[in-house]
Amino acid sequence: MEVKKLTLSWQFLIVLVLILQILTALDFDPYRVLGVSRTASQADIKKAYKKLAREWHPDKNRNPGAADKFIQISKAYEILSNEEKRSNYDHYGDAGENQRHQQQQREYRFHHFHENFYFDESFFHFPFNSERRDSIDEKYLLHFSHYVNEVVPDSFKKPYLIKITSDWCFSCIHIEPIWKEVVQELEGLGVGIGVVHAGYERRLAHHLGAHSTPSILGIINGKISFFHNAVVQENLRQFVESLLPGSLVEKVTSKNYVRFLSGWQKENKPHVLLFDQGPSVPLLYKLTAFAYKDYLSFGYVSFRRRGAEEMTRQYNINVYAAAILVFKEHITKPADMIQAQSLKKQVMDDFITQNKYLLAARLTSQKLFHELCPVKRSHRQRKYCVVLLTPEATKLSKPFEAFLSFALANTRDTVRFVHVYSSRQQEFASTLLPHSEAFQGKSAVSVLERRNTAGRVVYRTLEEPWTGSESNKFILLGFLDQLRKDPGLLASEAVLPDLTDELAPVFLLRWLYSASDYLADCWDIMFHSNWREMMPFLSLIFSALFILFGTVIIQAFSDSSDERESHPPDKEEIPEKAGKTEPSFTKESSSKIPKKGFVEVTELTDVTYTSNLVRLRPGHMNVVLILSNSTRSVLLQKFAFEVYTFTGSSCLHFSFLSLDKHREWLEYLLEFAQDAALIPNQYDKHFMERDYTGYVLALNGHKKYFCLFKPQKTVEEEEAMGSCGDLDSSLHLGEARGKPSGGPGPRPIKGKLSKLSLWMERLLEGSLQRFYIPSWPELD
Repeated sequence: MEVKKLTLSWQFLIVLVLILQILTALDFDPYRVLGVSRTASQADIKKAYKKLAREWHPDKNRNPGAADKFIQISKAYEILSNEEKRSNYDHYGDAGENQRHQQQQREYRFHHFHENFYFDESFFHFPFNSERRDSIDEKYLLHFSHYVNEVVPDSFKKPYLIKITSDWCFSCIHIEPIWKEVVQELEGLGVGIGVVHAGYERRLAHHLGAHSTPSILGIINGKISFFHNAVVQENLRQFVESLLPGSLVEKVTSKNYVRFLSGWQKENKPHVLLFDQGPSVPLLYKLTAFAYKDYLSFGYVSFRRRGAEEMTRQYNINVYAAAILVFKEHITKPADMIQAQSLKKQVMDDFITQNKYLLAARLTSQKLFHELCPVKRSHRQRKYCVVLLTPEATKLSKPFEAFLSFALANTRDTVRFVHVYSSRQQEFASTLLPHSEAFQGKSAVSVLERRNTAGRVVYRTLEEPWTGSESNKFILLGFLDQLRKDPGLLASEAVLPDLTDELAPVFLLRWLYSASDYLADCWDIMFHSNWREMMPFLSLIFSALFILFGTVIIQAFSDSSDERESHPPDKEEIPEKAGKTEPSFTKESSSKIPKKGFVEVTELTDVTYTSNLVRLRPGHMNVVLILSNSTRSVLLQKFAFEVYTFTGSSCLHFSFLSLDKHREWLEYLLEFAQDAALIPNQYDKHFMERDYTGYVLALNGHKKYFCLFKPQKTVEEEEAMGSCGDLDSSLHLGEARGKPSGGPGPRPIKGKLSKLSLWMERLLEGSLQRFYIPSWPELD
């Protein structure tokens, strides 16, 4: 009894659901949803739809009912934009979709509860029957490895349309009929299709940047673009078309067709012309042009354009059927053509594949060389390349025209005719040409066979230069006939260098292309992405601004602190001023910009010793020049010249020390920079007469170490740079013994500091040896 009551309750619920569905269908009026009259034109309907779609898009409208309203708007536009569906609705109050499935719904609507509890998905938009729904997308499911290894490389030959879906997604079920129709149409045209289930492939969905379902995106040349419009068939078709580059197919008329077809010599490609009735280029033709863009150039001629009659009459084309013509080296006559009422993708692919190369193509890259002259695989599959080595010319020369006519008359599968500009591929040409003055500035013909991918070939170059005469043709024809019987005629062997890519864009063009792609990505992110998708981009911008302004603020505070610290206490002010010398010097060619236009050098005395060395702040160093009274002016001027470019650093201070006053202090420091073997010998008879003028010490007061620069005093030693290495025998080579400090003239004294700037660079790099001391001695 309870089971019977339960069955009656379910039957009542099903009847109630059907009644609600009928009332909902009767209440839905596409004209009322879009706010247009029944006599509205397609332009008015499209205008109203765009306005409402922008207003009610869920990404822009945070109203809880925005998603349902947007679905109604899309459904209304789908009905009214299709003339057949609109006519059915005007006459019968229904777009015709329910009539097609009425019999199936009648069979399944009251299915037995114990077998399968099922409600009509078109009403509920709920995945109770997910197996039937997923069967549409099974063959297109993508995994991360499949996407990276196959889809991305293949996207350089054809665009991909990918849908991101998941379980318990109401909108995913709503777009399934439209998605199925779009897939059937676009896949037949050559568009790749993919489906990513966000629940099972979270890594791939995150990699694609899909943060919600359903999402539809396109991939071309490895670049991802999101679809942001209403999911209707026409919008998806336009989205795929917008992915393709705009310069794939050139519009050709009677005024420019000669220029278009004559471009084969510069581009080194055959040129293809499609004749059709439509005013715009068909999508199938654009997709074909994208797939073969590296091999051919494509143009489109509309029969409706004025002046098309001249071309159709010249090439004998039937204006009632589409035609494809391939032109190679001769623009007056097509090399091949097909004509049919409707061109299919497979027919076009077969036709284009058979005509990918010119009759005598120019070798412009190593890739083209591999394709035109493949490596020998077996003795039965020999492929010979007849190469014309010719000087570059703006117009067709007589040797090339004769070579071209010979290639046209000898179209064998085992022989491929190519030519090379000797001036552009000099290493390649010099390897094949014999070292003879007879070939200087003239054309030559070589027949070669590739043996491996490393460049090894066997070849033979005809003994006489190629002039295009009948005797040249007869000799080449006889050689090719003998070669078929005896491959051993190719007696010479060589390793060919790789060809340079002549058609590769220059660096500036590559940079401009990359910059334009980056700007397009930024524009798409800023105006078509939601806030979650924009977070990485905004984070990058704010990080750059933070670093920029943070650097400016820190630099401003650093400058102000340096100014404050540059003023010593009042009690030391008068003595320090007396000990400062400021040589003015400007070095315009310096790569570093100093903060000051002069070098401030302070004398190291017992008054300034504590502030300039003992209590020097961490990270700061004092660069001290050792001089005497007689060499003071000369050495200071040279010292300022050498260290001027380093005055921009706020952690460096510059001072000088008088050798006449503080010799004992200097010699005490130098003891820590000597080897143990040299210490016993330092007190010789010349010890007190050693000349230390020109020595430079970099003193780190906080860490108690110093680096030493040893001057150069002779011409033979100018090539050796001073360092703070051990004071070995090389140190003593530069020490003049038995000479007073004032003995040298101005020129030798200046030469002591000739390598100081290089030593300063090593000092800032931290690559100099450091000599540590237990404590700083007092300056007597």
